Amino acid sequence: MINIGVIGYGYWGPNVIRNMLKVAGCQVVAVADKRTDRLEAAKCLNPGMKVTTSARELVESDYIDGIVIATPISTHFELAKACISQGKHVLVEKPMTTTVADARELIHLAQQMGRVLMVDHTFIYSGAVRKLRDIIDSGELGEIYYYDSVRLNLGLFQPDVNVLWDLAPHDFSLLTYLLNKKPIHVSAQGSSPVRWNGWKQESIAYVTVELESGVLAHFHLNWLSPVKLRRTLIGGSRRMVIYDHLDSDNQVKIFDKGVEILEDQERYKALVQYRTGDLLVPKVDQTEALETACRHFIHCIQTGEKPITDGYAGLRVVELLQTAERSIKEARSIKEAKEDLKYGNSTNSLHSAKRETRQGCEDLQVCQPVRLRDWRSQQDWSIRRSTKRRKDRSGL
Repeated sequence: MINIGVIGYGYWGPNVIRNMLKVAGCQVVAVADKRTDRLEAAKCLNPGMKVTTSARELVESDYIDGIVIATPISTHFELAKACISQGKHVLVEKPMTTTVADARELIHLAQQMGRVLMVDHTFIYSGAVRKLRDIIDSGELGEIYYYDSVRLNLGLFQPDVNVLWDLAPHDFSLLTYLLNKKPIHVSAQGSSPVRWNGWKQESIAYVTVELESGVLAHFHLNWLSPVKLRRTLIGGSRRMVIYDHLDSDNQVKIFDKGVEILEDQERYKALVQYRTGDLLVPKVDQTEALETACRHFIHCIQTGEKPITDGYAGLRVVELLQTAERSIKEARSIKEAKEDLKYGNSTNSLHSAKRETRQGCEDLQVCQPVRLRDWRSQQDWSIRRSTKRRKDRSGL
């Protein structure tokens, strides 16, 4: 019997315990949380559990085999490190850590101690995403052209992180799981329209990731939407697919739509033909994703098998998050420097901001988007040059 402890009984902790109770071969024996009212609620869910306000008590216990960490992001690294150092297997809520360096340290420590390190990228374990992975791997979509994701909601505002770190881990984990392609460039922009008592985190963010072979992935993240959307669109050369998490009856839809290029040899012209075919809605497993994840964690402890969402999967997500965060900050620093210049302040801040941005592009491959004004000026120059060439050829 595998004994499991849970640290954190806020929003996610109760869901973890509820699903762990469904898994044969394990039992939840203890839960830790600083709030006594939450511990009283935990007793109602499972009267046999030990409850405590001390996480250290679970970490240092000799009767607990694995620990689930469902606490704020800023605490993940220290708690996971302490658990693994004490010989515990760890399932940590997304994202794994706040920095790439911390993620790598946890991976190294877990390997050194011979313990399972698994990240709770829950959506990976849903029947719809597993079906989507099968469709892509079969080649049914053809060559992948693009990946477009929208994750919107009204809230929930987090005190310690912005919308990027709250919502993007879901989408970044799906991207890295579904498409086996290396990210090349990352650019991001964020907005902070809601502020209070010094809190001014981004509540809206747009992230673009360029993958190898030219595939573009775009993510729209928003805490200020009147509607809730969880939708991903993947376009291929043969077919296209939509994954809508909130449409329980039709979560995966495959569209036999696309374009075909026909060569007209007589006119030496390429003709675009649009193809519209059938809509296919495959059946997907409706087992709760978190239950499947919990079963997988226990299975990996029992067999020593590597988790699907292991430490390296968590690392790839943190790399994207950290790079996107830096892109947002660099864009903001340039904007602030230009505001200083507008009001007659020194140009040193602008030069410094641009220099930091160039360094960021070299170090982290952050790609700053071209401003529309710059693009228009380039376009106007190109038009003028083409006009001049036509006049020269005509002798005008």
